[in-house]
Parts: sequence; C-alpha cells; structure tokens
Amino acid sequence: MEYKEIIDRIKPELDKVINFLEREVAKIRSGRASASLVEDVPVECFGQKLPLKQWGVITLSGPRQILIQPWDKSYLESIEKAIRQFGGGLSPVVDKDVIRVNLPPLTEEFRKELLRVLSEKQEEARKTVRKWREEAWDEIQEKFKEGEIREDDKFRAKDELQDLVDDRSQKIAQIGEKKKKEIME
Repeated sequence: MEYKEIIDRIKPELDKVINFLEREVAKIRSGRASASLVEDVPVECFGQKLPLKQWGVITLSGPRQILIQPWDKSYLESIEKAIRQFGGGLSPVVDKDVIRVNLPPLTEEFRKELLRVLSEKQEEARKTVRKWREEAWDEIQEKFKEGEIREDDKFRAKDELQDLVDDRSQKIAQIGEKKKKEIME
C-alpha cells in the first residue's frame, strides 16, 4: 500500500470539514442581511418540520432586511413563530402575504457573543482536522510496522500530511477572518 492512498482518502473528509464550517459561519449574523441567516430555521407546519427554505422564497430587500414569501399564505403564522423562537435578535413582521425580517444594528455585547460563537466553530473544525490527521498518521505507522511502507516514505507521508493539515488550518483561519470583518463592520 502506498502512503499516498491513505492521504488521498482523508482529503475529501478535510474538504467536508471546510465546507461544513463555511455553511455554519454563513449562519452567524453580521451587520448585513443574508438568506443563510434564516434558510435553515426549522418550521413546523401541518405536522411537518422542514427548513424554512422549503416553505417559501427568501430574498433580500435591502442591506438589513430579509423578505420571505411563503408558497402558501397558510404558512405565514408558522414561519413567523419559528423565526421568533429561533432568536438571534430577529423580529419578523407579517405584511400582507410576506414576512419582513429587519435586522437591528449589532450592539457591542452581541458582536462579542458572535465572535465567541465564530471562534468555537473554528476550533471544532480544527479539532476535526487534527482527528483526521491522527487517524491517517496512525494508519501510516501501522503500515510501516507491517512492512508495507518504507521508512523514508513514512517520513515523506508525515510531511505531506502536515502540509495538508496546514493548508486546511489556513483556510479555517481565512474563513474566520472574513466573518470577523463582517461582524465588526
């Protein structure tokens, strides 16, 4: 077995970590409106619990307003209730057959809380990347002990593995910095 096979096997898993982090960070509120703030809010309607994006169209109506147009007017009350319960300082208002969600300006205290949440999400991603690195390294060590990987390949694998982890760690930091700027604007 080649050590490259082991490394190639964890690359998609590390990419999943980055993609998951990007989706989670998009849900963190900043000073600007974004459909990702509400699209995954669970809405219970007629005994079904589905993400908001499956109950209607979500658009932006300016830098601080989200507009939700349900597929059916009968969903209005359930959607409004779900957004209120979701929290995050969002206050939906029913306006005829649409729901307007105005984003209040961020307070300094709320910004600090958002930065703390962002930091936690980044740390979770880093831990997951480290876990995958450890699993791959353990497998490489095992294959070396079994004689399937030569000693110089083992050290080459360690270097490649570390480069891969460093790259993903840099991406995690970049995602965090970008969101931090949005929050502080």
